[in-house]
Amino acid sequence: MKLALFGASGTIGQRILREALRRGHTVTAIMRDPSRLTDQHPHLTAVVGDVLDPARVAAAVAGHEAVLSAYGPTGGAGAETIAAAARALITGLNAAGVTRLVVVGGAGSLEVAPGRQLIDTPQFPEALKPVARAHAEALAIYRTAGADLAWSYLSPAVLFEPGERTGAFRLGGDQLLTDAEGQSRISAEDYAVAFLDEVEHPRHVRQRFTVAY
Repeated sequence: MKLALFGASGTIGQRILREALRRGHTVTAIMRDPSRLTDQHPHLTAVVGDVLDPARVAAAVAGHEAVLSAYGPTGGAGAETIAAAARALITGLNAAGVTRLVVVGGAGSLEVAPGRQLIDTPQFPEALKPVARAHAEALAIYRTAGADLAWSYLSPAVLFEPGERTGAFRLGGDQLLTDAEGQSRISAEDYAVAFLDEVEHPRHVRQRFTVAY
């Protein structure tokens, strides 16, 4: 497939990029500064673009079969841009005639009990709440997108960091997944596997889903 990827230089974006190339896809990495991309591959092209500008999104993604977004600040600063990116992606993809979008989401809005989200628990770090709320707002924005956009939003587990690619994990919906010890975790590598599985074989169109061990 011909894929366009935003956020290719980030921790999860790099792994999504490498998983896509590993599977034989052709990838256009859309970045404000393409020099930040250290990966080199015959099926990889880096171009200048801006995920916050709908017109530039449209110009960059035109002609691609699917758009992948791993955009998102890791700290509290710039959290408001997550929702802005969601709006720009919807507008830009619609203008470009691209109908498939798969998004790296947040875990904070996953349910830990009926009517209670992870972000509402005492253990949730205060410093991460701005980004978690912004991801939740972005999910709400995607849910208002029209029927022409086949989006999917993948929330990670609570513990989400680089590790091993095993290919063995579980998928869920809006509820937080935990293992037998009550832990919720996924490696960035296995997250990328689940992400590309969804790109290649859509099972959660216009839905949020989650992945964990």
